[in-house]
Amino acid sequence: GSRGGLNRLRIISTLKDKPMNTNQLANELGLDYKAIQHHIHVLEKNNLISKEGEKYGVTFFVSTFLEVNMETFNEIANKLDKSK
Repeated sequence: GSRGGLNRLRIISTLKDKPMNTNQLANELGLDYKAIQHHIHVLEKNNLISKEGEKYGVTFFVSTFLEVNMETFNEIANKLDKSK
């Protein structure tokens, strides 16, 4: 798996526990703000996360689509974790 893919997994795992904004995610995961923005864009485009609010007040959370498919996500995450 790509490094980007692993970071996106970390973002999803974090948002599963608690919705956050871009800045909170950057602090929580120790990643650059711009990197988080990039990953958020990819995750949104793939319907894995949703957002609420506007501009600086935007909070991201796991999408309904991902919630419905969480078991599959967990299986993939476990496989990636073992392959590191």
